[in-house]
Amino acid sequence: MDASLAQKAVTYALAGNWKEAVLLNKQILKENPQDVDALNRLARAFSELGKIQIAKKTSEKVLKFDPFNKIAVKALGRWRGIRKIEGTSKSISNPEAFLEEPGKTKLVSLLYLGDSSLISKLDCGDEVKLTPHSHRVNIITQEGKYLGRLPDDLSARLRRLINAGNSYQVLVKSIGPNDVKVFIREVFRGQKSADTSSFPVDKIDYISYTPPELVRKKETIPLDTDEEE
Repeated sequence: MDASLAQKAVTYALAGNWKEAVLLNKQILKENPQDVDALNRLARAFSELGKIQIAKKTSEKVLKFDPFNKIAVKALGRWRGIRKIEGTSKSISNPEAFLEEPGKTKLVSLLYLGDSSLISKLDCGDEVKLTPHSHRVNIITQEGKYLGRLPDDLSARLRRLINAGNSYQVLVKSIGPNDVKVFIREVFRGQKSADTSSFPVDKIDYISYTPPELVRKKETIPLDTDEEE
């Protein structure tokens, strides 16, 4: 199988170009009908185009070749009872999951993104996990695969709060070719950090304004020639 075709298929998925993704994955499957990665990508593309029945059948093909394939199992579970999805935008069943609460939630773009083929399989609303390290905080899938990192300043703050007993929920908010945003919500605040906000609200600096007519211009005092000498 041509690896470049698979990479193009991933790129189309990341860009939301689902019609091209269908065509390219079908091309890959002509060479290898048992390519489960291409079948999973094809099922995802069909679902985004609203063709749920075809998407289900495609995922079922995956399970014939790989009975425990987690992506196909997850997709079939999500599509159970659904006949058609209108439109091609990503959506989640519970929009309230993304309700913002000052000091308790934050939307963040990940840095140093992981493998693009892994990211292309994410859905908006997927729950992922924080993993603190000595100098950073990574975001990983439920299976432990790396997706990206939080900015250093936020990482430092969350490491301290997690060590103090805080816990957080993290959901995928949006996925783009070069950008993955996650929504972080504080779900428990430890006793040591009871009075500390997880995500302080940005302060607005107010600059005092004085009308020009009230400002006295600095007078230039001419030097006396005799004194200068």
